[in-house]
Amino acid sequence: MMTAGTEALKGKTVIDATHPISDAPPVNGVIEYFTPINESLMERLQRLAPGARFVKSFSSVGNALMVNPDFGGEKPTMFICGNDEAAKDDVKTILDRFGWEAADMGKAEAARAIEPLAMLWCIPGFLHNQWTHAFRLLRK
Repeated sequence: MMTAGTEALKGKTVIDATHPISDAPPVNGVIEYFTPINESLMERLQRLAPGARFVKSFSSVGNALMVNPDFGGEKPTMFICGNDEAAKDDVKTILDRFGWEAADMGKAEAARAIEPLAMLWCIPGFLHNQWTHAFRLLRK
């Protein structure tokens, strides 16, 4: 049996939808993370596989809405970040085809702000069993 390993990821675009969720149960609907505020799980993954082109995406919505989200004609916003511009362009194309508006938040450090959006996204689910919502960035 062959394993992928980090070398197999070298030069590949990797969409990172992971979260640093701890084993602790939610408190009043709020999940707990094992990473400190000034470090994201994506940054840890990038250090483990430095040749991979990580892009944080699909991390602030449930899997049922990842493709063709229907919000009455309004495109929800997917916040993304990563260190490789070409990889982010690849992910923006995927997001557009899947029915999302991409909002590029910059380099990998922005995952520190994007990952906690999942905490906010989970609250209505844990408190009211409502799991079919997404975020929208309004611009003027």
